Amino acid sequence: MKIPFRYRRLSLPRTLLIAAVTMVCLPVWPLSAQEEAFQKAFDAYVKSDGVVGASYIALDRGHVIGQHSLGLADRERNQAVDGNTIFHWASITKTLTAVAVMQLRDRGRLSLDDPIVKYVPELRRVHSENGAIERVTLRHLLSHTSGFQTPTWPYRDDSKPWQPFEPTEWSQLVAMMPYQELSFAPGTRFQYSNPGFIYLARVIEALTGDPYEDYVQKNILTPLGMDRSYFNISPYRLAIDRSNNYTVYTDAAGQHATPNGREFDTGITTPNGGLNAPLADMARWVAFLAAPDSSPSGAVILDRRSLAEMWRPVAPIEREPAVGKTFMGLSFFLYRRGSGADAVTFAGHTGHQAAFRAFMAFNPKNGRAVIAAFNTAHDDGDTPAAQAAFRRSNDGFDALIEDSFGLLH
Repeated sequence: MKIPFRYRRLSLPRTLLIAAVTMVCLPVWPLSAQEEAFQKAFDAYVKSDGVVGASYIALDRGHVIGQHSLGLADRERNQAVDGNTIFHWASITKTLTAVAVMQLRDRGRLSLDDPIVKYVPELRRVHSENGAIERVTLRHLLSHTSGFQTPTWPYRDDSKPWQPFEPTEWSQLVAMMPYQELSFAPGTRFQYSNPGFIYLARVIEALTGDPYEDYVQKNILTPLGMDRSYFNISPYRLAIDRSNNYTVYTDAAGQHATPNGREFDTGITTPNGGLNAPLADMARWVAFLAAPDSSPSGAVILDRRSLAEMWRPVAPIEREPAVGKTFMGLSFFLYRRGSGADAVTFAGHTGHQAAFRAFMAFNPKNGRAVIAAFNTAHDDGDTPAAQAAFRRSNDGFDALIEDSFGLLH
């Protein structure tokens, strides 16, 4: 007889039993009310949105307290999502880049108030009023208040598949800088910027002499035991576990999910969205963030006080008033929910690239966390039906993030 998930022991790769995330042998008992509510919301979103495969893990101070997977990692191969499935984490990569910058700050190699042109002088080619480019600091880049544009490469034509997925060389970005401008005075408001994290990676490389990927591997991934995490194209030994990703198109015939292929290279944009990893590895990452004192490598990665600094609000983000206030810290979204004595601020980040979507959220006060990944996203299309489906998908994704906060109290 097939045992319902809520009564099963959790099954994760053996490597999760050690190091930063501690897997515990859980007694067989029903889900808590909060866990059951979230799992139902998760399943409902996956079904209604046409998601091919998805998974999440919930943690309490580094201990796995819930795991749920459903659907297929690769529909064409009939390969189910399981504990080995490797998802793409897109902009959640930015949180690793930000921690790397904070490491160098704590080691005395830089100041967050250093101007970015000190390390990346090419940026002086960007147009700005009254020399404002000289006043853009590393802090502005970390908090998305620099005034730099949102897309890294707004010149790609998606109708031409022969074009690179992302620009592959730094020289391409430099060549286009004279055609770009700061949108506002640095530090005056929030505007999400992908290229800002490429510039931060250039700082890391200039100060350490390491390529960005090597620095993160040596100073974050390896110490945390994230040995199945990597950037861009899969190593041979891990390629079998890489999830495909699917774009849902809406047309007169209805909705259909089209595979995009397992492998793609994020090129020069790797520091803002190039990470691939199974949930087990990402559980190590979010466990470190949520409760670094529960991780044997926590103090080696970054001091708790520096993490807390990253979770201080810098700029407000416009949201619907009924949802609650949301702010940007130093690379982390801060979700302030409740009021008075019941007020709590959750930290986290989202990711969306190709047709992968993901989110992580955690409560720094009690160490509870959740991280989720999906291998399907809707195309925004050019018809009213496609655009309506795209909006419903986004609204459902945002609602699921809100639902996940119920696990974090």
